[in-house]
Amino acid sequence: MSNKSAIILAAGKGTRMKSDLPKVLCEVLFKPMINWVIDACHNADINNICAVTGYKSELVENILEDNISTAIQKEQKGTGHAVMMAKNFLEKNIDGDVIVLCGDAPFMDSTTIQNAYDMHKKQNNAITVITARLDDPTGYGRIVRNRYGLERIVEQKDASNNELLINEVNSGAYWFNVKYLLEVLFDIDDSNSQGEYYLPDTIALSLAKGRKVNAYISDNPDVILGANSRRDLCNLNAIANRRVIDNHFDNGVEFVSLDGVLISPEVKIGKGTVILPSTILKGTTEIGSGCSIGPNSLVQNSKIENNVVFNASQCYNSFIASNVTIGPFCHIRPNSTIKEGVHLGDFVEIKNSVVGENTHVSHLTYVGDSDVGKNVNFGCGVVTVNYNGKTKARCTIEDDAFIGCNTNLVAPVKVGKRGYTAAGSTITEDVPDASLAIARSRQINKEGYNK
Repeated sequence: MSNKSAIILAAGKGTRMKSDLPKVLCEVLFKPMINWVIDACHNADINNICAVTGYKSELVENILEDNISTAIQKEQKGTGHAVMMAKNFLEKNIDGDVIVLCGDAPFMDSTTIQNAYDMHKKQNNAITVITARLDDPTGYGRIVRNRYGLERIVEQKDASNNELLINEVNSGAYWFNVKYLLEVLFDIDDSNSQGEYYLPDTIALSLAKGRKVNAYISDNPDVILGANSRRDLCNLNAIANRRVIDNHFDNGVEFVSLDGVLISPEVKIGKGTVILPSTILKGTTEIGSGCSIGPNSLVQNSKIENNVVFNASQCYNSFIASNVTIGPFCHIRPNSTIKEGVHLGDFVEIKNSVVGENTHVSHLTYVGDSDVGKNVNFGCGVVTVNYNGKTKARCTIEDDAFIGCNTNLVAPVKVGKRGYTAAGSTITEDVPDASLAIARSRQINKEGYNK
């Protein structure tokens, strides 16, 4: 069995980001960049991971999985210094191979990681550098090869005219034989203009010991992309979003226009669904077939089944069954279940509630902490009064009930099957089955009051 591990460099502040967060927590498609890298490791069957943190390390550690170990780089003295801080992790994995990855390079993919590892093992390399070919390599370290493999990496400012013509560049990711890495890691010195310890210096040190070093060229040129500024981050979002949308195109999803459409990479969408402009789909959202989502809609960590119309509304951490129509201007708050055939009209809010089959909540209504049966009709302006200032309570509305306009249901209260409430009532007691509840004062007209 292979003995693979990973070190993810996540200590940087990202000064040019002008963010209070560590750079690796800046998000691409609503997901911290370091989580993209972690997912790539998992997909390449690497689950033994160490994150080297530094700036506001507790924030990074808070979003890491429990099985990811950490090392602290209190002073940011370069990539080599960061790996030195993971000495204990390396020593625990001395009989295997470790890949060192940048936590702010979200497009490093599992295929590249695995293929580079296969080459690394086949050639018995001490180091395998992951590289890519670019049409414009300006600014990147060039890969200089000889007939034996990788000769050196030369930075842009140090490259000769001939070396500047090389279009193979360093991604900043490396496979190491751990035993060979520990032989040279602490021989790196900081005798350079920045006074830092550079990880690529291990290449010359390994070659001097007669070790084999080579480079694997990724088929994905985006593996080299990182973010050093807000502009870079915006560019990464645009690239990632277009990749996600292209996959949905291939799976039979229709986009009328891509204006304002943003979709997280984990989102699943069925064929024949139409995504309209200014729609945002986040997290682990799943949408079935034949739906119309948008325009101007947001769905997060929710499941929507088939043939749903979801128009200009928002939904969070909830479930919507098939053949439901929602919107415009609805708000589905967490822990809600909307069952098949329901209609929610404009300015309806549902919170922590179950709405039964074929129930209609047409407009200007709040249903919170409630259990609603099937075939219920809500008039305009109904409110479930679920909070008394200290505690919350639930309402129960059973099948075939009719809730009149501007009814207040003061929880805890139950409306029985086929029960009715008169318009304008404030209901504080249970309504028996098939009964009409009237809870309002009799009208009195005072003639001449205007005078």
